[in-house]
Formats: sequence, C-alpha cells, structure tokens
Amino acid sequence: MYQRVKEYVRRFHMLDSEERVIAGVSGGADSICLLFMLIELSREMGFSVVAVHVHHGLRGADADADAAYVEKVCKEQGVKLLTYYEDVSRYAKKNRLTLEEAGRDVRRSVFQKALKEEKGTKIALAHHQNDNAETLIWNLCRGCGLKGLGGIAPVAGQWIRPLLCLKRGEIESYLENRGISYCTDESNLTDDYTRNRIRSHVIPCLEEQVNGQAVSHMSETMELIRMVGDYVEQEAGRYERSCIRYESAGAGGQNAILSEVSFRKIPQALQGFVLQKMIWRVAGRRKDIGAVHIKALRELLGRQVGRQLHLPYGMCARRIYEGIVLSVWTCETEPSGEEGFHGCSVKSKVFERTADMVIFPENPYTKWFDYDIIKNTVKIRHREPGDYITISEAGGTQKLKQYFINEKIPGSQRDGIWLAADGKHIMWIVGYRQNQMYQITDKTRRILELKFYGGQDDGRERQSDDFRSRGCEKD
Repeated sequence: MYQRVKEYVRRFHMLDSEERVIAGVSGGADSICLLFMLIELSREMGFSVVAVHVHHGLRGADADADAAYVEKVCKEQGVKLLTYYEDVSRYAKKNRLTLEEAGRDVRRSVFQKALKEEKGTKIALAHHQNDNAETLIWNLCRGCGLKGLGGIAPVAGQWIRPLLCLKRGEIESYLENRGISYCTDESNLTDDYTRNRIRSHVIPCLEEQVNGQAVSHMSETMELIRMVGDYVEQEAGRYERSCIRYESAGAGGQNAILSEVSFRKIPQALQGFVLQKMIWRVAGRRKDIGAVHIKALRELLGRQVGRQLHLPYGMCARRIYEGIVLSVWTCETEPSGEEGFHGCSVKSKVFERTADMVIFPENPYTKWFDYDIIKNTVKIRHREPGDYITISEAGGTQKLKQYFINEKIPGSQRDGIWLAADGKHIMWIVGYRQNQMYQITDKTRRILELKFYGGQDDGRERQSDDFRSRGCEKD
C-alpha cells in the first residue's frame, strides 16, 4: 500500500526533498495513516513533517483523549506537534454555521496559520476515496457544475491529499496489520450530519446492491471529469480574451465590458464558463458565485438597454448597446445616460450589521432586508402571475392579487406598483408592505438596503409607458 501512495504522490508532483509539510492529524484512522505514510515518505524523499492537531472545544473528555493520543504518537515518532485549542461552537453561532461547517472553516484557518508560522510549503490532509465518493453524491444531490462533479482534487495549490488513492477499508487494514491504534469520533457514527448518512447508508447500499467497486469507479470518473474541467477552463480563458475587455476601476479593482457580438460566437457549452470567469475576476473571489448568477447575467443580454441587476459582493451588471458592463457598484450616485436606469431610481447597498444597530428605517420607501436568507437574484419589477408575500411571523402567506384586493388598491394602479422580488416571493411591495420573512433579526449578519427615489416615493406619480416598459432589475 505504501508503494501505491508513493506512486500517487509522484504522479501528481505533491512532494519533493525541499518541502516542509503541515499534516492535519485528528487522531482518527485516516489521519494516523497519513502521518505514518508521510514519515515513511520523508525518510525516502528527504522532506520534513510537522503535525497539527485542532481541539474543537467539543466532546469534552473524548476530545482531550484524542489530543493526548496524537501527542503520544508524535513524541514516539519524533515528529513536531502543534496543538491548537479552538471554540468551534462559538464560531458556529457567531457566523450562523453548522458545527460541521464551522469545524471545517476553523481547521483550514489553523492549518494556514501553522503553514505561515512554520514556514511550511504544503498542507497534507487525509481524504481518501470514500470521502471523495461521499462528496460526489452530496454535490450531485445539491446541484453542481463540473467542479463539483470532479470531487476532491489530489492537489489544490498548497493543499495535498496523498491518500486519495486508497479506500477507507484499506486504511483500516494497514493500521491493523501494523498494530497501530487510532481514535474513534463517536459523532461520525451518528446520522446527525448529511455526510454521515451518505457514509453509513448510501455508500454501503451502492457497494452491496449495485457494484462492489462503486467507490473505485466513482473515483476514476471524478479524475476524468477533473481532466475535462481543466480543458474547459483553458478554453473558457481563451474565449474570455476574445469577448471581454477589463479596465482598471481603482483600488486594484476591475470593470468588465462584454461584447455581445463576440460572445454570441462562443460555443454555447462554454458561454456559462466565460461569464463565470468574468464574475470571478470582477468580484476578486469565487465563493458564493453560483449558477443562478450566471443564468441571470445571460438573461440580461436579452433585456432592453438600461436594464441592470446586482450580483454578490456589490457587483452591478448593466445592459448597454455593446453588451454588458459589470462593475462593483458603490451605490453613491445614480448612473445616467444610455447605461443608466432610464428613470428607475433605486439605490442598494449591502453592509454588515453591527451591535449598535437598534433603530431601523421607518421611511416607507427605504427598507432593510436580511441579505443572507435571499435565495435568488433579487429583481425590482412589476407584478407577475404566481407572486405571493409572507404576511405573518408564523409564516402565513397571501397571493399578491389577494393582498391588492384586501387593501382596496384600484386595479388601474396595480400594474404600476414596484416590487422587490426574490423569485416569486415578494420581499417588498414598495410604499405598502414589507415581507415578514426578510425582516432584520438578532441572527442577521448582513443587511440589504433598498431605497426608492432617494427615500421620497415609489415613482408612480411620474411614470410613463416608457418607464414601465424598461423597468429595473437588481440583485
């Protein structure tokens, strides 16, 4: 088994003699196997190893025992150990995450900290083929693109995973044959987490009732998909240069101008990837950019000049004659000219909530919303079939049509009332009512502010047919 791991490490150029490797060691079977594999590899290849253990502040005495065991093993093997004590529960509450998500974030942060402090070059994690199969199934069920279908990569920058060529059973057999003990986290045996349920029920069902080599076959398929993904990434980069030009926006930022004529010449299968790269470049990051944002940007090309929508991280996409302008919008001034809103004066901004925010806007044309619970691209538009609004704290909803009837709003005025919509869910009937579900609560982290006409009115008194037809979209 060692020879397989060594070949896998060499195949993906994970390590050389000059490396200083930070190894994540929890005390479980996978990480203990990783530690012993790295020790053996280091003797043959010449690199050095530093073990890092993260105590999550959970599981009480069991977690203390894990830390003590890792310390014992490292001392016996002559490996330097760094142990970090973190309050994962507090981090989860502060950032509104599950314990599983919080633990992952905390560990990654600690590993990167250790990498810097120890002048390390690589961070080694103990993921194996079963972990990868679980990831693939989870991603498929949640919805994903090529990257999600590729599962966990063996190498991602400084992160390496030398055990991705092994199954969980092989790891346990290796330790048993060598008489190496390990810790067992009882929380991994429960059905409290989605990944645990996939591990305990879905994978065994596939191996027992579909194909005994299901995990291996999924691993092989993911490797092929990653290769296809790399090729698509290269092609998308080539086409990106042909249809998008970038301009400096100050403070290191960039604006993007997409040429519709050139974009339409790109093979349709690659168009979404090109738009994705444009969003990533302007945002300066990739997190929270999903298929819904790419779809909305593509749909903007079919809209009238002047339409616009907002994307995460304060980005604004505006339809122009040439195509689309994507920039980070400060919301300080209203755009004008052919790239403006053509009368739809709506300003928006997203900001972090602070502890001293206890007074919220009472102006009927300025509202705050809980940004983190918004599911879709928020659009400022007029009514559409199927619109509804949540009208009670208990979650009671009402069709928009019925709301207009109950409020005795004349039929002649209903088509002219502006709405802030999260899909078919109306967040705000401008000038009338705000949706109960999107109200600011003690758990709110980020706030979306929408302001119509400088907070004065909803613009209906100065509407024209042209104004109604052009409208305005925002995210």
